[in-house]
Amino acid sequence: MSSPPTTGVPAPDGAALRAIENLLHEWARAIDEDRVEAAAALLTEDGEYKVVSRFNSDRGLPLALIHCRTAAQLRDRIASMRVANIYEKHFYRHLISGVQVIGEMDGAYEVRANYAVIRIMEHDGAMALFSTGQYRDSVVLEAAGARFRRRHVLYDSRAIDTCLVIPL
Repeated sequence: MSSPPTTGVPAPDGAALRAIENLLHEWARAIDEDRVEAAAALLTEDGEYKVVSRFNSDRGLPLALIHCRTAAQLRDRIASMRVANIYEKHFYRHLISGVQVIGEMDGAYEVRANYAVIRIMEHDGAMALFSTGQYRDSVVLEAAGARFRRRHVLYDSRAIDTCLVIPL
């Protein structure tokens, strides 16, 4: 995970903060509504998407469950999910809280937010708390809107109880 940004950076104005919050919520909505391809479009082309446990992150261990170094790699993963992977059909419902801009680094806002993901199984409707953690994002504001330069998902547990097929 990246080091925290320097302090003393001015907070974004209201419009920038709304754009950042909307980006986080659109990511969740795209996944929850099974429009996962739309989530990949929220990364810059050189954007990184990484899912790593807090345990590994705290110890500087490099292993991640998912590590896409570009938006193209995430799109390939999603295409594979749609065509090649075999898994029990399920859906997510995201809850996002505590969105906070903590600084600016290299022309992007550093953003932290808490998340909880509930997994809903299609066959019987069973629901379970699937993952909790923190998003550690780097967000750039472009003419077309806000996008992720980096989306790191730091999940709280030491393991995921099943395959992580759908991005968090």
